[in-house]
Amino acid sequence: MESELMIFLAVVLVLVGVLMLIRPNMIWTITESWKSSDATEPSSLYVFSTRFGGVMVTLAGIAGIVAYSL
Repeated sequence: MESELMIFLAVVLVLVGVLMLIRPNMIWTITESWKSSDATEPSSLYVFSTRFGGVMVTLAGIAGIVAYSL
């Protein structure tokens, strides 16, 4: 039971990481656009850091899947 939950959470991490990697503008719209009076688009630093975070989250999810599959 516990291993199924961990694999599920790892898959969720992979999905969120891929979303962060592919659609950083959508992440900005959901989480940060309301904080800006302009609310036009995210900065290039925000896009880069969100994509970098997406890579890290995806790798963590893949590592979790591998670790609990063995």
